[in-house]
Amino acid sequence: MAARIRENIDGDLEENHEINVTPFIDVILVLLIIFMVAAPLATVDVNVDLPGSTATPAPRPETPLFLTLKDDLTLAIGNDSVPRQAFAAVLDGKTKGDKQTRIFLRADKAVGYGELMEVMNLLRGAGYLKIALVGLETVPADAFAPSQPGAAP
Repeated sequence: MAARIRENIDGDLEENHEINVTPFIDVILVLLIIFMVAAPLATVDVNVDLPGSTATPAPRPETPLFLTLKDDLTLAIGNDSVPRQAFAAVLDGKTKGDKQTRIFLRADKAVGYGELMEVMNLLRGAGYLKIALVGLETVPADAFAPSQPGAAP
């Protein structure tokens, strides 16, 4: 708080207690500009290369039903290609109308995430909510690491 001293009519000095808000406004404006510049930098898209899973796979059912999304974005149920217009009808025929059947969805590595989500939306629209994503099982990197010199094999 700044106090300014003024002289009144009688010649006495009088203090005027007012808050000088100009430095406060300057600081707020500088902070506003910093946040306006920094906010877009915090939302930059990040390219992600997802790793393979080394978790133990779940047991496989006796007759799994695979839905495959190929790299040319065509669909195949089992080994049979299926047009997207007849997708729900063919899937109902394969599952005998059982909507609780787990569908194993696998997609080519070149397929984009958006296309995969479209197929999942097709499944949801057909009433199939139990979807399992299929991937390649990878071996952990430390499984092939050379043993330490002097260590027992």
